[in-house]
Amino acid sequence: MHLLRLGERGHETPAVRGEDGTIYRLDGITNDIDPAFLAGDGIGRARAALAAGLPVLEGAEGLRVGAPLAKPGAVLCIGQNYAAHAAESGSAPPEIPILFFKLPNTVVGPYDDVYVPPGAEKVDWEVELAVIMGKQARYLASPDDALACIAGYAVSNDVSERDYQLAQSGGQWSKGKCCETFNPLGPWLVPADEIGDPQRLRLYSRVNGEVRQDSNTADMIFSVAYVIWHLSQFLVLDPGDIVNTGTPQGVALSGRFPYLSAGDVMEIGIEELGEQRQNLVPAPGNDRPN
Repeated sequence: MHLLRLGERGHETPAVRGEDGTIYRLDGITNDIDPAFLAGDGIGRARAALAAGLPVLEGAEGLRVGAPLAKPGAVLCIGQNYAAHAAESGSAPPEIPILFFKLPNTVVGPYDDVYVPPGAEKVDWEVELAVIMGKQARYLASPDDALACIAGYAVSNDVSERDYQLAQSGGQWSKGKCCETFNPLGPWLVPADEIGDPQRLRLYSRVNGEVRQDSNTADMIFSVAYVIWHLSQFLVLDPGDIVNTGTPQGVALSGRFPYLSAGDVMEIGIEELGEQRQNLVPAPGNDRPN
């Protein structure tokens, strides 16, 4: 079962994709796939409704695919969580998880355009496994308790502007992470119980059809369970929060590949979670309507 949201930005219809690929309407049981839906056992209710029979979403194949989660409460990100990526960034593997934040309004659909900020010259791609929280995680006793708090997983692209992140940062990375459209998410949210062990998933990226990253979540320094447990010792994770768990080697920051510019195309994927594709375009001017 895949949860997704289809339609124009701000007017998406909640939907579920069955095992045969048919897409069904979920707006009979929820207004949206959002934090309240996840907190209220929305995945269980969607599964039961799918088994009982739901109306087909007619014309679904022609609709825009939005981010599979509306209005995330927070977007938390783990830096340098693959040893080879830390090395290509010029750093030793971290001894504790590195945390930074993205604004929730960076989250866009998996096929939406990504805007290149005016004058930006170091825009980078980062395929990441996104964890979508389904239950509150607060002072968890051990990593063994963490996976039960997760609603599901999705593909995330932690787009970054490296000059903003490093040279303009003042010591904190979020300036390079929070430009509009800098977190494509989806195409769908897959329930955690349908993935099982999250430390076995191949993840990859391509730019203009050329392979950039090809790795596996087994290579994470800090596992998903450890990350969620660790974060819960310092902050409260709520249903609908997103945790981006780090990217493997193969980004432009390594110096092995050129940075992105308008006209480039990113393709980002994780096995069992789908693939996304974005065109890089110049950011519209300040007169762009909201």
